[in-house]
Amino acid sequence: MDQVWAWDQDVPLRWLLIDEGSSGVDGSDVPMALCADIDGLFVEPEPLPAAEHYTLIGCDPAGPLRETLADVGTGRAWLGDIVLDPVHDPQRRPAGCQPYDPGCSCMEELLDVTVLGRRPSAEGPGLVDLDLRGHLRILPEDGWPPAQPPAAQAFTLTGGDGQALGTCRRTLGIFRERPRPPVQPITLLGCRPEPPLQALMERQSARRRYLRAMIYAVDRSGQVVDMSQMVSATVTGSRPSRLGAGLVDVILDDGLEEPLPSGAREIWELWRTGGPARPNLWAGYERALRHEWSGSALFHHHSRRPDRPAGHTYHLDGRFITDIEGFYCALGEAINGPGGYFGWNLDALDDCLRGRWGAAPPFRLVWHHADVARRHLVPGYNRPAYTQRTWGSAIDLHYLLDIFAESSVDVDLR
Repeated sequence: MDQVWAWDQDVPLRWLLIDEGSSGVDGSDVPMALCADIDGLFVEPEPLPAAEHYTLIGCDPAGPLRETLADVGTGRAWLGDIVLDPVHDPQRRPAGCQPYDPGCSCMEELLDVTVLGRRPSAEGPGLVDLDLRGHLRILPEDGWPPAQPPAAQAFTLTGGDGQALGTCRRTLGIFRERPRPPVQPITLLGCRPEPPLQALMERQSARRRYLRAMIYAVDRSGQVVDMSQMVSATVTGSRPSRLGAGLVDVILDDGLEEPLPSGAREIWELWRTGGPARPNLWAGYERALRHEWSGSALFHHHSRRPDRPAGHTYHLDGRFITDIEGFYCALGEAINGPGGYFGWNLDALDDCLRGRWGAAPPFRLVWHHADVARRHLVPGYNRPAYTQRTWGSAIDLHYLLDIFAESSVDVDLR
């Protein structure tokens, strides 16, 4: 969005809402409101729930699962991840089930699994029941895990790396009622409604006060930046705002599907007021906020700048690369300067290495203080504190070096 927004209030209006359900007569975006703040956009993240206990009944273990059973009771029976795919009666596939290759949409995934015990199963000779400890992957945007198991003749078990782990007949502890995390309803604070929102506020029917809007950040020059955040909610009320004369607070009945962590507020405020002026300002943040730093760098990336020509040399400051998120922050700044972006996950890194993100391969990367990454980017398993999105095998230094080599990037470790 190239439009520049201006206002005459003394209160800085930092956020712009654009109607997601309609467009202007010429296809242009339809503004709904400018707001000084949005209560519910930044929230303190919920801590990861405690590990749960599950039982797989009537198991016929195979591969790594069979090997792991030999270590039960020794303290080494950690397995990793398990995907459970139900085996449906092909003539009675449940309503809403979408077949995949392999598996179907009824699958569930257990993360960071340890096998606690085994015993002969009453389901049949040679079968065993397994007691596990781990976490169920829950992605609310994909639907909340069902309280009842799907109609299934059995479950196939697969490791996170695709290896076959065998089968089981039934499960306990996986399909059950789970409390949903609280949703913080949104309030638009210090808001200047545009006509579409004003019309919603004046309607009597709650059904007709429903809005779907994308949230954009507005910097102090009036430029707007997409945040990939959408609010879908009903307007339940409004009141004069204490933030400025003529402004209102607009109260909504629902919140964001995935609000930003509260610590990300100062990161977005830094970019609103001009962006980072020197490198490594991200270094004091913990992993989750380093990830948010790279996300803000992505949204503020100037995509129209041409790549530097192939053969250029870039210098990577490795002093603070103590995790993969720090690597992305440091690499972005090595390529594109303070607050620069050059990937924030493996898929994005691969995309950036194809060009059009500041550097045209092949190029040379001088990695200073590489000993820090050697100590910290090592094989292992990620156990995030606040999100289930990054569970799985850790991305180590050698894996990154292989990616660079495949993209004709010459890395000089120093």
